[in-house]
Amino acid sequence: MKTLAVAALLGAAAIYAPNAYAADIDWAAVPGKDVTLFYPGQTSWEYILTPTKHEGAPRFKGGKNCVECHTGEEDLLGKKLVTGKINEPTPIPDKPGFLPANIKFAHDATTLYVHLEFADGGQPDAKMDPKYETKVTMMLNQGTLPEAVRAGCWGGCHEDLATMPAADGAERTMYTAGTRAKMSAQGGGDALKPEADLTKLRAEGKTFEYWQARLNAGAPAVAVDGTIFDKRVENPTPAVTAEATLAGGKWSVTLSRKLKAGAPYKDLEAGHTYTVGFAIHAGHTARRFHYVSMARTFVVDQQNLVADKVPADFTAAGK
Repeated sequence: MKTLAVAALLGAAAIYAPNAYAADIDWAAVPGKDVTLFYPGQTSWEYILTPTKHEGAPRFKGGKNCVECHTGEEDLLGKKLVTGKINEPTPIPDKPGFLPANIKFAHDATTLYVHLEFADGGQPDAKMDPKYETKVTMMLNQGTLPEAVRAGCWGGCHEDLATMPAADGAERTMYTAGTRAKMSAQGGGDALKPEADLTKLRAEGKTFEYWQARLNAGAPAVAVDGTIFDKRVENPTPAVTAEATLAGGKWSVTLSRKLKAGAPYKDLEAGHTYTVGFAIHAGHTARRFHYVSMARTFVVDQQNLVADKVPADFTAAGK
């Protein structure tokens, strides 16, 4: 019998089940954590840093992370942003301001599994993505990208991305600020640092890895993965797998990949803390008009914790 290490919050006991396949995990028996994903509108990394727009900018610049000030306020933020009162010039009528999700982690000897359960909240059809009704995304970094640690997904969301206020018609995808020759309140544009600098940043792990499940009711989930560095790049053959079911209006989605999948994937090692953020596109939305979480952390095997010694939000605990 293979030992299946079950993810839980710090202090939860491991549960065992045969086989390493996600379909064999009794997720109902796995403790999880409720996370509220909220509607962010056109709120960018640059917005966070601008005191005239974001009253929390001085605290953020002083060292406070987003999660420290806004945990527990996600539903209120989402309700305000989705109406178009701030940071949303083209609100979608009747769109919910937030989505609660329950998230669980598990691993066995070779594979990490991430499980989300959520209801879409009665989404209006935005008619933006005709191919997929819903998309579930996870972005992770091993703690080497400072803006990811501090702000999660906002570390790659800039004022000049496609559909954002300073895009000026550009089809620019998510990128990390460190790749740009110069950053301003309008983002970093397309001027990159010298290739030698970019190579060094890659070697230091200053990239995001993303996993995504693309969903339609009654159809198999489609798995996609890739990296975000100077731009978002989708891997031609994903190492990530995705499984999903829809029952009673609730999605149950499992993303998984090998702990060590080789380049360009990040090794997921016992005792190391990883920053993670989640996003859900619902109602045939594309690019933005999605829901996002604040940054969270997970660790594979908390009892072997190394690095910063700080307990993670989620633990994939094993023996």
